Amino acid sequence: MGLLRLILNIIWLFVAGFWLAVGYAVAGLICCVLIVTIPFGVASFRMANYAFWPFGRELVRRSDAGAASTVGNVIWIIVAGWWLAIGHIATALGLAVTIVGIPMAWASLKMIPVALAPFGNEIVSSETRREPWQI
Repeated sequence: MGLLRLILNIIWLFVAGFWLAVGYAVAGLICCVLIVTIPFGVASFRMANYAFWPFGRELVRRSDAGAASTVGNVIWIIVAGWWLAIGHIATALGLAVTIVGIPMAWASLKMIPVALAPFGNEIVSSETRREPWQI
């Protein structure tokens, strides 16, 4: 299973992952210009990391996420989340045209939850996945 994930990640990197990661990283740099938007920049860097190498990783809700995460997610959805989700859907539709692209399309769709609500979540390895009720 590890070799398959490696192959899928390498294909993903060439097909869409590199440019998605670059886009998220540039957005993170722009957000870090102002002190107030640094948390949004950090969230963008986390998403860039996930977009760069998505297979074998997944999104898990953090148990210590509170009201600040919710407020950050609401602001994020209004400012950027919807556009990012639409971009991931468009990318998935383009990738799903071929049989080889179907897993890549799934990876793009898998990024929609983090694109909509990056705060209060963490990206973990699928092998060491924490259940929401575990601490």
